[in-house]
Amino acid sequence: MSYKGWCCAGGLILMLLGSLPGIAQRQEIARVKSVAGEAAVQRGSEQLRVKPGDPLYEADIVKTGADGTMGLAFIDNTVFTAGPGSELALKHFRFDARNSTGEMLADIKHGSLSVVSGAIRLTRIRSCDSSIARPLVKPVTPCLKAV
Repeated sequence: MSYKGWCCAGGLILMLLGSLPGIAQRQEIARVKSVAGEAAVQRGSEQLRVKPGDPLYEADIVKTGADGTMGLAFIDNTVFTAGPGSELALKHFRFDARNSTGEMLADIKHGSLSVVSGAIRLTRIRSCDSSIARPLVKPVTPCLKAV
């Protein structure tokens, strides 16, 4: 292949990689801290079994079975613990470590969630479905938004 052909092929590969959201733009927002019982993460159309230390990304959905729990440690040191029978969508997360500011949005469809706030302070909490809101160790509601 000529030099011009290699340049075109290389440019095409870079363009394709840049357009794939899972490869070029995905940043880790948390790690699985603990797992007990049945627990998984839905990433796109894939259902993944997880273990402590596995990375989590924006748009992941955490799912625990009837006997499962999963602890999550975010990069700002916020800690979530999803209780048995929970489904938690990690919808939005931004954190600037230089000035410890950011925002997160997590929706819990069902189940329970315990939260210990890290650098991103939970200044505003809104409920998505008050029928499943119940306090745990820390005050928690089914849908959390920190801004």
